Amino acid sequence: MPAVRLQLSMSLDGYVAGPRQSLENPLGEGGMALHEWALATRTFREMFGSEGGETGIDEDRAAASRANIGATIMGRNMFGPIRGEWENDDWKGWWGDNPPYHGPVYVLTHHARDSFAMEGGTTFHFVTDGIGPALELACAAAGDQDVVIGGGASTAGQYLRAGLVDELELHVSPIILGSGERLLEDLDDGLDGLEPVDVLSSQRVAHFRFVRS
Repeated sequence: MPAVRLQLSMSLDGYVAGPRQSLENPLGEGGMALHEWALATRTFREMFGSEGGETGIDEDRAAASRANIGATIMGRNMFGPIRGEWENDDWKGWWGDNPPYHGPVYVLTHHARDSFAMEGGTTFHFVTDGIGPALELACAAAGDQDVVIGGGASTAGQYLRAGLVDELELHVSPIILGSGERLLEDLDDGLDGLEPVDVLSSQRVAHFRFVRS
């Protein structure tokens, strides 16, 4: 059975995205600052087709976060800013022709859409019947590898509340957003059983990792 891993960058005041998502601000206003630590690393630069990048603690955590991933789950808000029915099939995500996932991605949505493949091995599938069926599909596709839940806050919260997360990794930047999408609220007992195993920090970000006991 693949491990289910949830990985999110978060502000010091608990937001994983800023307010008012738009084409100009995919992560909401100010939200991109949460990911500056990752975008500076060698691993993430390679994912987006660039050379170079920093090494050290942040690179080590970035590389570990991308290791052994067989499938990805995300919410519709993470896939794009479009709400309601799909008007057409033009929107292919924020990431251009070659998204950084390089494997199957399952998008939670209330509105059906046909799967489509992109360059580099990424195929987007759209799941309309909830987090359980999406996880079953992702686990079957992942095989011996793990399933990563990429966000956003609503999708992450649903999997936490259902007790379906085996490993939680939070990358907390010293940034105050003040508003946006919060993660650590209304989780009921969703964090029960997740025990802290690692705390590492650089000048940019603190990395917290929890594993289900």
